[in-house]
Amino acid sequence: GMNAEVARVVLKEYKISCAEVILREDVTVDQFIDVIEGNRAYIPVLYVFNKIDALTIEELDILDQMPNYVPISSQHSWNLEELMQEIWDRCHMLRIYTKPKGQMPDYDEPVILHSEGNPSIEEFCNRLHKHLIKDFSHALVWGKSAKHQPQLCGKDHLLEDEDIVQLCKKV
Repeated sequence: GMNAEVARVVLKEYKISCAEVILREDVTVDQFIDVIEGNRAYIPVLYVFNKIDALTIEELDILDQMPNYVPISSQHSWNLEELMQEIWDRCHMLRIYTKPKGQMPDYDEPVILHSEGNPSIEEFCNRLHKHLIKDFSHALVWGKSAKHQPQLCGKDHLLEDEDIVQLCKKV
């Protein structure tokens, strides 16, 4: 843990000989060093192991103990869908498909929404065009967020990945 002596030793390593250090909470030595260096950012990681077709079951069991990893074989196209889904999930990205009235949904060009939680229909509208919500009446939603297919929804309805949305304007 951090104390005055540890702080002194760390500061000396960074050639800081005269400093007043005030700690308002418990910090680790690593956190203290990060503040001194001031330029570190921790980002999420996903380890992707290729060529798993060359590994034994025992080796795969060892890999399975690791956090944040996806085993794949690009040669055999093993686990590529799982890898894509893991990337979508970890980046908090949702694919929302549009459906023009009387047409099939557009599965080629989803609207991508970034969200820690689930975005609302209003956020979806704003992503398409900032004035779209002014003429919004309701939406028809198909997918995981809908109780029935389709569900008539208002602007506060929360969307889920791969929902299909048809927007309806005020008449």
